[in-house]
Amino acid sequence: MADLPPLSFPAAGEKAFHRELKRRAHAYLSARDDHRFADAARWAKATILLLLCVGFYLLSLVQHQALAFMLSYFAFVMMGMLLNVNVNHDASHNAFARTPWVNRLAGRLVTLPLGVDPDYWRTRHVSYHHVYANVEHYDLDTEENGFFRQTPFQRWRAYMRYQHLYWPLIAALSLPYIALVFDWSDRLGKTPLATKGVLPGSKGWAMFIAGKLCHLLLVLVIPLVVAQQNGIGWQTVLIAYLISQMLASLLVVFLLLGTHWAQAEFYAVPAGSQMPQGWYRHNFATACDWETSPKSLHHLTGGLNYHLTHHLFPGWNHRHYPALAAILAETAARHGMDYRCIGYRELLRQQQRFLRAMGQPPQ
Repeated sequence: MADLPPLSFPAAGEKAFHRELKRRAHAYLSARDDHRFADAARWAKATILLLLCVGFYLLSLVQHQALAFMLSYFAFVMMGMLLNVNVNHDASHNAFARTPWVNRLAGRLVTLPLGVDPDYWRTRHVSYHHVYANVEHYDLDTEENGFFRQTPFQRWRAYMRYQHLYWPLIAALSLPYIALVFDWSDRLGKTPLATKGVLPGSKGWAMFIAGKLCHLLLVLVIPLVVAQQNGIGWQTVLIAYLISQMLASLLVVFLLLGTHWAQAEFYAVPAGSQMPQGWYRHNFATACDWETSPKSLHHLTGGLNYHLTHHLFPGWNHRHYPALAAILAETAARHGMDYRCIGYRELLRQQQRFLRAMGQPPQ
């Protein structure tokens, strides 16, 4: 499949905002004698999460009671999900470690519990979603799927009237869908990623297949073999796998999706390949930040609650987002930009309002 032709964003009217925002961000770093990447505390958090992930996995393998096995196994997958949120998201932007290969290795390791290929996910996320958020056909996170209407440009079906009710099921299946459908579609050249040269040649195939096999070996084969030796049936292992994968997916989506739905704009592909406004105004129109309650919870979200801030500073580790969000809010106010930061309850209300609106027949 041919790649999508690039779209351009006019820079007129945004240069002064861009200069001040970048100047203040770098002044913040200089004043702290700091850098953009993970610090010792973030490495320590990643290490703790990794140790918990491995620990709960090993704990699940020594259980002889079905409930104890399921709880340990569930905790293992949840720690894997938190590793993806707190490590892989930054690593995909080369914002965790200074060295790119360390970021790629970290991505390979922490995605094993969820089965998502980190190279294809990174390309979709960085090269399409971040560049063209909420642009039809370009933002691959909002591709039409026939089950769920995410933009006003997609086909409507009668059952979508109820998507505000069944959306948690779709959210719970999102990460498994990426692993089973998106990854293989990308690998087989059925998507715009075909021209990106992701995991090229036989070595690329070997890496891709090895990742999928290691996931199955880790989360299914070994638990099945060991659990049966411990008197736990294969049905229990399979149920634990399915439920934990779905709940991990649901929790990730709860952190993410509303940030691009809450009072957000959506765009059709423009004539002439030029967007109607600059890149900064586009991001302000298509994303928002939201506040954790209590605020200390942002240490577990990996900065995903500062989603607009992340879109404007993707190459910065999430530890900087609270300070960057404050800089962004002040700078935006001086330049007439619409910075939005809302509470999580308001985010959910606006998300439900959006899903109801998209579920109605188009006028």
